Amino acid sequence: MLVDLRSDTVTRPTPGMRAAMAEAEVGDDVFGEDPTVNLLEQRTAALFGKEAGLFCPSGTMTNQIAVNVHTRPGDEVLCEEGAHIYRYEGGGVMANSGCSVKFLLHDRGRFTAEAVRSAHSDPSNPHLARTRLVNIENTSNRGGGALWDIREVQRIRTTCTDLGLALHMDGARIFNAIIATGSTALAWGELFDSVSICLSKGLGAPVGSVLVGSKAFIQEARRIRKRFGGGMRQAGIIAAAGLYALDHHVERLAEDHTHAVELGRALAGHAYVSNVFPVESNIVVCTLGEADKLDALLQHLEQRGVRAMAFGPGMMRMVTHLNVDRSCIDRTIQALASFAV
Repeated sequence: MLVDLRSDTVTRPTPGMRAAMAEAEVGDDVFGEDPTVNLLEQRTAALFGKEAGLFCPSGTMTNQIAVNVHTRPGDEVLCEEGAHIYRYEGGGVMANSGCSVKFLLHDRGRFTAEAVRSAHSDPSNPHLARTRLVNIENTSNRGGGALWDIREVQRIRTTCTDLGLALHMDGARIFNAIIATGSTALAWGELFDSVSICLSKGLGAPVGSVLVGSKAFIQEARRIRKRFGGGMRQAGIIAAAGLYALDHHVERLAEDHTHAVELGRALAGHAYVSNVFPVESNIVVCTLGEADKLDALLQHLEQRGVRAMAFGPGMMRMVTHLNVDRSCIDRTIQALASFAV
């Protein structure tokens, strides 16, 4: 069996999830008549302490809708340079919403309230783009699954309130952060104006993300979803997978984290690896001592039934998920050990 560690997006629905999808009650969601979608939206919003939710095909769409609702063309979005909304969403911030982006100084994707305050543009200066939105990604993908300290996010929330800025969380892996830190969805949700929650990564649903916020925010978000082509009809079939994931796949994320730590420890023990990012959740990122050996390592792993991903010059990423069990970890560790530089 192939061990696919390229991403936690490669997961396949479990038998129980497939059964839930097959049995889902459906209706026309664009008319607001799909009961399974409605239940998923209501339940997810309640988990994060929000008034309403909106089910979308992808986390990219929920992020881009959030940017569009929070901003006007010509506004400025603050984020770090590796943020998914900037690096991996096809230039959507600029193309969809007409906004510019200003990068914040960061530590593996995490920045401070002071960095936000320092980057904020003077709103009285007509030469400058109006700073309007701050984006936090938790966990930080480019940071190797780095976890945010909720106390710093509380300080960022206070700063955003003082400066009149909206605060959005790209929570593509927020449940990984919740399990890893022992926090709650409610504690995180109350700090943000909007949250994007991905169901198709660690939670193992085949597709879908939910955007949550106030009723007024989601009402406008629904209009933007339609404009972006994200209105779905009998979407309860896939929403049922999300509901199943919330019931069955959250607590088990701790197992993925344990597996990631073991992979990180194995990588750190090899001379061809110069650095391994601290492993805090389900993402393992390492840097090779010789960058030009990366292709050879990836090919070596592929030949032994293990897939990993190039993540930059001389950098490799591995992501654990529900289709990676103990035997997969052992197989990967053996394949890493047999690589000869």
